[in-house]
This record gives sequence, structure tokens and C-alpha cells, in this order.
Amino acid sequence: MFQRTLDRLRAEFLEMPGLRLTAEQVHRFCGVEAIACRSALDALVQENFLCAKPDGTYARSTDGRAPRRHPVKAALTLPDPRRFAS
Repeated sequence: MFQRTLDRLRAEFLEMPGLRLTAEQVHRFCGVEAIACRSALDALVQENFLCAKPDGTYARSTDGRAPRRHPVKAALTLPDPRRFAS
């Protein structure tokens, strides 16, 4: 039962990017006991799938973060002048 709750919460947060819910909203949404719901939320925070926001909501840890881009490094080489000599 607990694993199903974890799977359902993961699926819902993955399906709806930007979703932010309080523990009470998650409890009503999933229809599971409040204690089991809180345990599932705590487990998902522990594994860094969710994060607890200061306003009491839970959101995906990756929401709101832009992917970190690394600049492309190009090697600048000058052509060999002997190559163009006739």
C-alpha cells in the first residue's frame, strides 16, 4: 500500500510540472490516511524527489531550476600556410 502511494505521488508530480500541494491537499487528493500521506511525502523529500517549500507546499525538486548549461569550448586552430602554397 505504501509503495503504491509513493508511485502515485511520483506520477502526479511528474505529470503536472509546477504542481505545488500542501500535505492536507495531497491527503485529500490521494484519499489515503493522513499519517500515511505524511510518511510518503517525507520519504519523497528524503530521496530528493520532492522538496518542502517555506509556505508549506511540496513540489518537485527539479521544478523551477533551469538546466545548467555548459559553454561549448572550441579549439581555434589556424590553417597551415604550407597547405595553401602552390
